[in-house]
Amino acid sequence: MLSAVSMMLVLGAALGLLLAIAGKVFYVEIDTRVEQITNMLPGYNCGACGYPGCAGLADALVSGEAKSPTQCKPSTEAHRSRITAFMETGVDPQAPKESVQA
Repeated sequence: MLSAVSMMLVLGAALGLLLAIAGKVFYVEIDTRVEQITNMLPGYNCGACGYPGCAGLADALVSGEAKSPTQCKPSTEAHRSRITAFMETGVDPQAPKESVQA
C-alpha cells in the first residue's frame, strides 16, 4: 500500500515537472494587437465580414489576410479610421495619453 502511494506521488511529480518544462519550451507569445483591434470593432460578431466574428476579422487584419477594416459592415467610419490609424502607427488614437508608450 505504501509503495503504491509513493509510486503515484513520484509519477505525479515527474509528470508535473514534464508539463512545466513543456509549458516553457512550447510557449507561444500572443500578439496583443489582435485583442486591441477586437476591442475597437463594434462587437456584434455577426460574420458579415466573412470571418467568424470580430476576433476573426481582427486576426485577419493583423496577419494581413484582410486588407481593410471596411470589411466590417456594421462598423462606423469612426471605427474604421481608428483601426486604420492603429494599424499604421501601432498606437490607439483614442488611448489616454498616460498609457501611450514612447
